[in-house]
Amino acid sequence: MLELRDVSRRVSGVNHLTDISLRLERGALNVLMGPTRAGKTSLIRLMAGLDRPSAGSILFDGQDVTGKPVSKRNVAMVYQQFVNYPGWTVRENIASPLKVRGVDAAEIEREVKRAADLLRLRELLDRKPLELSGGQQQRVAIARAIVKKAGLVLLDEPLANLDYKLREDLRAELPRLFADSAAVVVYATTEPAEALLLDGVTVAMHEGRVTQAGPTQSVYRQPRDLTTARLFSDPPLNTLPVSEAANPARFAGAVTLGVRPHHVRLQPRSAASDIYVGQVESIEINGSESFVRLSVKGQHWVMLARGIHLFAPGTSLTVYVEPDDVMRFDAAGAAIYARREAA
Repeated sequence: MLELRDVSRRVSGVNHLTDISLRLERGALNVLMGPTRAGKTSLIRLMAGLDRPSAGSILFDGQDVTGKPVSKRNVAMVYQQFVNYPGWTVRENIASPLKVRGVDAAEIEREVKRAADLLRLRELLDRKPLELSGGQQQRVAIARAIVKKAGLVLLDEPLANLDYKLREDLRAELPRLFADSAAVVVYATTEPAEALLLDGVTVAMHEGRVTQAGPTQSVYRQPRDLTTARLFSDPPLNTLPVSEAANPARFAGAVTLGVRPHHVRLQPRSAASDIYVGQVESIEINGSESFVRLSVKGQHWVMLARGIHLFAPGTSLTVYVEPDDVMRFDAAGAAIYARREAA
């Protein structure tokens, strides 16, 4: 287990991380999720031992490793850049951490082939990294992390520089690749959809702080506050002052309402549906879905609708929201949960 106790990091008078306490267990993908500059990379660097916290402590399996340099820790890291040794073959790249440990040649060969099979690299073992595609190069870096059998595996947006299809393939594979690992696995991403696909545990981060941590589905379905709800919504969360709601009396105690884009619909789901009229600002077609941007009560909303819809800008459009799909927040931005949770 990796534990952070009241960890902060301050550089040149600027707070990069503030009062972070976490317990990250083995057996699940621990996903750091937040926008650029949320503090994910800063936190990963502290976990690795590349930087030292300004305050607080870091423990691994109960041992304080706060001041221990990365060279003295059993850590494997995979970055968004393809970090491989260009003069070595794929086989040599994957084998490198085992050679450093003095593992015998027969075991090295077994481990290299096992990792190569997991990552579909067996036919590429004698090639050099520069002869590979970007996705293949990143697979080599992940294979090297697997054979190292580190106690802590840190993946800092490892798929960010890959094309869409390669990202989708590796996203689907990563939980399987680390399912049998005895390591604490930490994965950083800016994408809410990626956190949902990887599942596991999500740590939502904003401006150097952890806003909420827990099982991914719990954080998504029951965000603790408006900040976390916004972090975990892509397209952005639709918000509305409760005074502008179609039926304000339904949301007593709330100040701000939040509705995810896929909960804004063109047809009512029940007789209790709230009705809103908006003006179409623009439409973006993505495959078999339409992102319809609307102005509703002076707020910019997005409706994620199935199918291809062609509404001219300026068109008046009636949309429907189920009361149970509405998130409610008080004046401080804390969530109010006097209702059944909806997906």
